[in-house]
Amino acid sequence: MSPTFVTLDGVSYASPDGRRLLDNLTLAFGAERTGLVGRNGVGKSTLVRLILGELPPAAGAVSVRGRVGVLRQALAPEPGASVAALLGVETALDRLRRIAAGEGAEDDLAEADWTLEARLDAALADVGLAGLELGRPAATLSGGQVTRAALAGLVAAEPDLLVLDEPTNNLDADARDLVAGLLERWRGGAIVVSHDRALLRRMDRIVELSSLGAQVHGGGYDLYSERRAAAEAAAARQLADAERDAARVARDVQLASERKARRDGAGKRARARGDQPKILLDFRAGRAEASGGRERRLGERLKSEAAEALADAGARVERIRTLAFDLPPSGLAAGRTVLALEDVGFAHPGGPRLLNGLDLRIAGPERVAVSGPNGSGKTTLLRLSAGDLEPTVGRVTRGVRAAFLDQRTALLGDDASLVAAFRRLNPASGEQAARAALARFLFRNVLADKPVAALSGGERLRAALACVLLGDTPPQLLILDEPTNHLDLDSIGAVEAALRGYDGALLVVSHDRDFLDAIGIDREVRL
Repeated sequence: MSPTFVTLDGVSYASPDGRRLLDNLTLAFGAERTGLVGRNGVGKSTLVRLILGELPPAAGAVSVRGRVGVLRQALAPEPGASVAALLGVETALDRLRRIAAGEGAEDDLAEADWTLEARLDAALADVGLAGLELGRPAATLSGGQVTRAALAGLVAAEPDLLVLDEPTNNLDADARDLVAGLLERWRGGAIVVSHDRALLRRMDRIVELSSLGAQVHGGGYDLYSERRAAAEAAAARQLADAERDAARVARDVQLASERKARRDGAGKRARARGDQPKILLDFRAGRAEASGGRERRLGERLKSEAAEALADAGARVERIRTLAFDLPPSGLAAGRTVLALEDVGFAHPGGPRLLNGLDLRIAGPERVAVSGPNGSGKTTLLRLSAGDLEPTVGRVTRGVRAAFLDQRTALLGDDASLVAAFRRLNPASGEQAARAALARFLFRNVLADKPVAALSGGERLRAALACVLLGDTPPQLLILDEPTNHLDLDSIGAVEAALRGYDGALLVVSHDRDFLDAIGIDREVRL
């Protein structure tokens, strides 16, 4: 029987503003790979912090058996820290070096981890960092290397349970495959918070958090997605059936009440005419009263049962707003040159050449993806295409209106409300037009007044798309840099649907192959 490392028994938790995030949650995590999914803000990070003991539950209990290793989403090495410190092995390696130099104390010999170096070598090789110098300053590593090195340190420590928060967010495609392969070979437990569908396909099960609680689905992402869609369709059908039944019962009860009223009226008219014996009229009135009482009780019972069935069906359907709309045409003509780079090279002053001899032409509503390892110049190419940078050599011709959504969506700024940012970017739009456009991207009512600086990464992307796609003059070229990095699975699907409806050209950098397939990429340029 597989060991259980974490048990949550009737756990509840509310945010400081009183919003209930988790309610009577009961879950167990053992020696399997579990993908933890759910919309942003639904409580995934809270659940992880409860497991790690960083938050106390408002109710219920969390018990942890065994050692837990955690990989945070935002990794920032301490100033001056070495790679060994990043991996959490600096003290243990120093102890081994003292012993090797004949300077080890009795405590060193007692606490030495004799196989640590061999485990580190194997773990670093597993994540594509074989031979990484452990004394090297951690600050010299790229963001992707920091993530992979920290993961190697976790694996080498051999915890019973790994807790990984978006482990592939800053990794290129090859590094993502390395991390996925490492997890596939991992024999302990793992809780993986991720929206990376390729990684989620390699999980043993998926746990989905929603406003309805936690649903556990055996198997990887594709099976989860299929079963979730089937369950949502079944719940929607059940709700529709319950609504029809409730309406039918209400009509039947109303008709019965109207029939009784007509009978009562006929009895009163007969009594007023005085052409029938009083004893007969009294008998009929008594029988009608008894019958009416039975009908009322039956009607009330049927209405109560229908209301209960409706409430039960409604409780199975999550009430969420979805992003769905028609985009205005961009007016881009087929065959028109959208962007042309001719023999382009670029280098920052005093820095190495990032791009050299690059030729690229996009015509008409083409959809082009730019791929390549981290550091190959993908973002530089996007900035050259958008006009944020000018080439060191060669020429860039920009033939149409373009909008560049970088990873921070800097075009929004940070010093105003969302509706003010929309109007700054679209001066011809009035207040109501701006609010209507933002509402189509789920920023309704007071949400349109939210400060841009307070938006999450996913909200910033939605807001930026609203500003550029529903503004005064929609761009004919949309340039996107890793647009799915901060989105949950539902939001990724919504953005995919929005971009499928866009009739302009796309130039996209993304390591998410599912996303590229969903938006219909025509060709790929590899750096």
